[in-house]
Amino acid sequence: MVGKLEYELKKKQAFDSVQQSAVVGLLRTNDLFQYRFGHLFREYGLTQPQYNVLRILRGEGKALPCLEIADRLITMVPAITGLIDKLEKRLLVARERCTKDRRIWYVSLTDEGRKLLQEMDGPVMELHQSLCRGLSGEECQQLVELMEKARAPHLPASPKGGAD
Repeated sequence: MVGKLEYELKKKQAFDSVQQSAVVGLLRTNDLFQYRFGHLFREYGLTQPQYNVLRILRGEGKALPCLEIADRLITMVPAITGLIDKLEKRLLVARERCTKDRRIWYVSLTDEGRKLLQEMDGPVMELHQSLCRGLSGEECQQLVELMEKARAPHLPASPKGGAD
């Protein structure tokens, strides 16, 4: 039986398995969401990873080493240094070399970066709401739990010895 996703993709036959349908559905949804967020971030001259760096720094409330930021990013980026360079050129972040280990650079959010995030908070929240408008709050929570369950076998064990 050809379902909604198959129809959307103009696929003539059903997927080979429900797992294949689930993965393709997640990828298709991710692509749609990435497109919409990419469009929003471009309005502010940012990419998704750059926005993510700013949010990480604001959330932490203090400077972090570059590699710590890289570990916390939603998407993997090949060169965290280049990402930080671009944000630094725009005066959104500042870098300071560690006095104990000169190989380590600490990155902090500047006032300019903080202002940009405040300006973006409303539009970003509106986009989150818009993208999930077909789901209830309970369904969103179920989706979060299902995605965590799908990711769990592919992630390192948490320090507590299991998935939380």
